[in-house]
Amino acid sequence: MFSSGLIERPVSWVALAGFMGTGKSRIGWELSRALALHFVDTDKLITRVVGKTIPEVFAQEGEGYFRACEHEVVHRVTRLEHAVISLGGGTFIQEDNRRQLLERGPVVVLWATPETVYQRTKHSDRPLLRVEDPLSTIRSMMNEREPVYRQGTIHVHSDGRPSEEIVEEIIERLWAWADAQHAWAAQGEGTAGGDHRAAD
Repeated sequence: MFSSGLIERPVSWVALAGFMGTGKSRIGWELSRALALHFVDTDKLITRVVGKTIPEVFAQEGEGYFRACEHEVVHRVTRLEHAVISLGGGTFIQEDNRRQLLERGPVVVLWATPETVYQRTKHSDRPLLRVEDPLSTIRSMMNEREPVYRQGTIHVHSDGRPSEEIVEEIIERLWAWADAQHAWAAQGEGTAGGDHRAAD
């Protein structure tokens, strides 16, 4: 597999997708440490490049501008080596982004209940939650996005679990995914990143 010094890892690049509040940034950071990889948070990268917070971008430039920035960032992060990428909640929803990410490598989708998402995000300044009934909005958006998130490579639930346990499961699932890729390659079936998806 891939190794660097004494570190043996199943992959050298992986992205984390999922709805807001499912733990992508926290788990992504811990996963990057466990695998000795760089950590990149796409929302923070956009904030640095544009020089504005995400709410400011939405308010001043509009969602269309933000999605264009997101697309450019996806183009850049799929060229990186040795990285764990934490994606914004809507990044994987865009078809072009999704195709690029799945072609690059495995995409781990984190899941949580709408109630958990609401508890984790209710005090944030996220533009999509500035509505009268945030929990209903979260439920509606999660239901709408679920079929798209299901196209991810690996699916892990983050509700009520310590981060160490989640990271451990992701690494185990990545090893299984990598082994399957090598088995397909050995059979001459190819190794396209998004073609052989692990079950829940």
